[in-house]
Amino acid sequence: MTDTPATRPIVGVLLAAGRGRRFDASGVQRKLLQAMPTGPHRGRSIALAAALNLRAAVDRVVAVVRADEAALAAQFEAMDCGVVRNDRADDGMGTSIACGVRASADAAGWVIALADMPAVAPQTMQRVAAALRAGATSAVPLHQGRRGHPVGFAARWREALAALDGDQGARALLAQARPLSIEVDDAGCLLDLDTPADFAALAAPAATRR
Repeated sequence: MTDTPATRPIVGVLLAAGRGRRFDASGVQRKLLQAMPTGPHRGRSIALAAALNLRAAVDRVVAVVRADEAALAAQFEAMDCGVVRNDRADDGMGTSIACGVRASADAAGWVIALADMPAVAPQTMQRVAAALRAGATSAVPLHQGRRGHPVGFAARWREALAALDGDQGARALLAQARPLSIEVDDAGCLLDLDTPADFAALAAPAATRR
């Protein structure tokens, strides 16, 4: 088979190397290992729930974890997700994006998702991936005028993504890329779980959420 963008995979890069200090400043309770309080992945860790949602939208998933993160890596590997260890995780999200992209350099594009955003609907991720397959150079979901996650980048951005560093992630790159905005009816694409209050809000009945 000829190697063309159409035959190469869309890879999901799941960023799971943060310390989650806003959840527990002491680091004793690992945010990404906390159980989903609701939804189809209830009881599984929020990071694994995010990985499963992403896996439903892409050809394969690469999860980027801290170099010393054994428990989370084992959960991902048990679900056939690739795992990349980032020994520079404390230097910022950009280093994790670069790790994931370098580990999947054969991709036709990447859907970059956050492990603390397990409420993003798989359909939202699928629409971002589909936009890349259809020729978009970058794509993001938009909910009620607000840009959400995940973010998609086509292969033309490989070198720029692989060179990212620091804590800005892909924000500056998005400004250059002028992404296709995809309107979605999915508040989950805006909901990251940073604090215990965020977990409580996710567990609350839908009618009581703001």
